[in-house]
Amino acid sequence: MDRLLVSAAHKSSGKTTVTLGLAAALTARGCTVQPYKKGPDYIDPMWLGRAAGRPCLNLDPYLMEDAALERTFVQATRGADLALVEGNKGLYDGLALDGSNSNAALARRLDLPVLLVIDARGMTRGIAPLILGYQAFDRQVRIGGVVLNRLGGSRHEAKLRAVIEHYTDVPVLGAVAEDPRLAMTERHLGLMPCAEVDDAQLRVQSIGRVIGAQVDLDRIRSLAASAGPWPEAACAPSPARARRPDLRIGIARDRAFGFYYPDDLAALEAAGAELVPIDTLRDAHLPALDGLFIGGGFPEACMDALEANAALRGALRDAIAGGLPTYAECGGLMVLSRSITWRGRTARMVGAIPGDTVMHERPVGRGYVHLQETGAMPWGGGDGALVRGHEFHHSSLDNLDPSVGFAYRVRRGHGIDGQHDGVLVHNLLASYAHLRTGAGAHWAPRFVDFVRSQRDRRAPAAMQTAQAMVACGA
Repeated sequence: MDRLLVSAAHKSSGKTTVTLGLAAALTARGCTVQPYKKGPDYIDPMWLGRAAGRPCLNLDPYLMEDAALERTFVQATRGADLALVEGNKGLYDGLALDGSNSNAALARRLDLPVLLVIDARGMTRGIAPLILGYQAFDRQVRIGGVVLNRLGGSRHEAKLRAVIEHYTDVPVLGAVAEDPRLAMTERHLGLMPCAEVDDAQLRVQSIGRVIGAQVDLDRIRSLAASAGPWPEAACAPSPARARRPDLRIGIARDRAFGFYYPDDLAALEAAGAELVPIDTLRDAHLPALDGLFIGGGFPEACMDALEANAALRGALRDAIAGGLPTYAECGGLMVLSRSITWRGRTARMVGAIPGDTVMHERPVGRGYVHLQETGAMPWGGGDGALVRGHEFHHSSLDNLDPSVGFAYRVRRGHGIDGQHDGVLVHNLLASYAHLRTGAGAHWAPRFVDFVRSQRDRRAPAAMQTAQAMVACGA
């Protein structure tokens, strides 16, 4: 499998735009591209998936065991011509001092040649020691080419090419000029999701044309083809077999909610769930469901429309009060609270959680989290079990009823209050933490099992009630 890691010297070098442009340009040429994003991220993968026409999967050395990471990578490449991985932050950045969860470590593990994106603004001769240092820092990482980004003009490009050719052996595979057509809208959590951009496909195509005209696509394909063969053992399929769907789990998917990992959704289906889409902005009623999953997103950006849909807010509140097994992450927690306050305005939400969401200018919780399950956790691994995930939220849950229970004790991160996460109300679990089944949390099959157990528990009671009604009528 041809494969390539697009990384950078540091964060905000334009790596996402370059990767997006490569995916779109190569796809337009007839190449089937399988995109990946390193680390925890929802928004970049949405854009990469749109550019490639295939779901973008996340590879996270911090959360995932080696075998799971390799299996996720290999299985998704089936039917693709090229695997394109976008790194996060800089090539050698990561939490661990030894770099074991860095982009470089991922490149070594998956034998990925590296295309290094360099923000060249203000640089001339100093670009040579930068490249030489990145080469020398880890000789097992092969930097196969660079893309010069945000160039000031043809003279700037010529100077940089001359310096790189004179002092290094790294080829320049692209030179991208500063261009307003490459600008992408950002807000407090990064890029705006493509679901909220009306002309998202046109933007992707435009970026693909701009990047494709300024990089050497043939040489990039050759660099990707220079990767070694993949070990046969890693190509073995997962032993898990999908179960026939025997229950229905609603999933909120619209402009307000879209933070879902594709492998989590696949795991829910493999465990026997039929996923039923719900539009929280337009649907007036809930369909017949056995369970409900509301992931993350930007409910604050859609709070007027959410408040206006009083019918669905009431249906959600009644369903949760009636015991519908529900799992909510971050944005899902926010919409299920009593209200959201943002930029001096307050809008009513579902009210299933006895607390109010307040948005803040700076992040409240950000980064990886370590959680320890409490005895109240309804569908976890048992009291004291440890779970890893991630959080990135600018909101806090205020005025929370002190009588509510929690599913987790926070060992690393912030969660609800710095000590707890996972509000429990009836059969609802709502947390700021994002979990991922493929990263070892195994939440998807556990949640499906919980939904199934609750459905089976309700069935005899419903039958007894029906029999009693028949008896009374007789």
